[in-house]
Amino acid sequence: MSLSYQEITKTYGSTKALDSLSLDVEPKSFTVISGPPKSGKSVLFRLLVGLENPDAGQIMLNGRDISKDAPADRPVGYVPQNFALYPHQTVAQNMAYPLTLAKFDKEEISRRVDRTAGILSITHLLKKTPDQLSGGEKQRVAVARGLLKDAPIFVLDDPLVGLDYKLRERLMDELKGLRDELDATFLYATSDSLEALTMAQNLAVIDGGRIIQHGDADRVYHDPSHARSLDLIGFPHANILDGTVENGTVMAGPLRFSAPPGLANGSVKAGLRPEHIRLGSSTQIKNAITLPARVTLVENLGGEAVVYVDCSGHSLTAAMPLYDSEPPEIDTDLTLTIDPALVLLFDGATGERQSNGTGMSLAAAQAALQQSFGTHG
Repeated sequence: MSLSYQEITKTYGSTKALDSLSLDVEPKSFTVISGPPKSGKSVLFRLLVGLENPDAGQIMLNGRDISKDAPADRPVGYVPQNFALYPHQTVAQNMAYPLTLAKFDKEEISRRVDRTAGILSITHLLKKTPDQLSGGEKQRVAVARGLLKDAPIFVLDDPLVGLDYKLRERLMDELKGLRDELDATFLYATSDSLEALTMAQNLAVIDGGRIIQHGDADRVYHDPSHARSLDLIGFPHANILDGTVENGTVMAGPLRFSAPPGLANGSVKAGLRPEHIRLGSSTQIKNAITLPARVTLVENLGGEAVVYVDCSGHSLTAAMPLYDSEPPEIDTDLTLTIDPALVLLFDGATGERQSNGTGMSLAAAQAALQQSFGTHG
């Protein structure tokens, strides 16, 4: 079933929560909507399930505008962020409650509850009450209740927020399996960019009530079309430096390199992911940028280290794998090596992508990085 948001606007008083937002959702995909708090994710879902109506625009399901349909008439299952369970009801009763209100017969309710409980491995909890459940079990019950509806589309509004990471990791795997089991379209919202990259087939980045990039999750990460997309997706966070282009030279923070052909004079933002900064020198990179730096902080994450450095008064973040080397000590002086082909350039005013640092395609730049840095890319 095709789903399309078309020029959707929603305001609350003087606050514009959604600003002429458009988004086409691929049928039977696992599409993640990721962005900072109050960027419009929950509003987007509440409009789809009918809890609110848009001020302007259309929500099209298979070519028909459903934006004025009653919630019960919309073929959409909903797992809200705040999953209140009724304390006096059993798990089975909590799950069945929406179907009971919709006047489904008892046999059909029982069939759906048993089926969904089996999919989420909570059959053994059906006779328990919420006070007998752990946080993760309550979360599963809330997800199960949202999935009871026989629907081609399910929306899950940050359903794993507040859980410890191990439990979130397990439930993330289960939810991806559920999409395959139900053969439905899943829309999933999260503010956690790592969770977004883990879950998504397709990733839509939302900011300020607008979709700023949408596509294959790997493409969104490696080829951001907007400075905010680079900033919001990925950890450690990308380095983004304000700069200018003057007479064929890009100057941004400590970076100085030749501008790509055709890039006009003016303000730019230069973006560089931490994994694209090499700690140490290299003679294999054409036109390499080398910078002296001092280590200010090191975070050891087990498989990699995040290294914060001061570079001529500018703070930069680098990431390095730890399988064959030790991270540097704080206050160590070292050299940074940067391939200018991997510096992404964005318009200083609009944030729109202009090019990467040498005009080389990003795929070619990644290949060059792999060749010159080896596994340290």
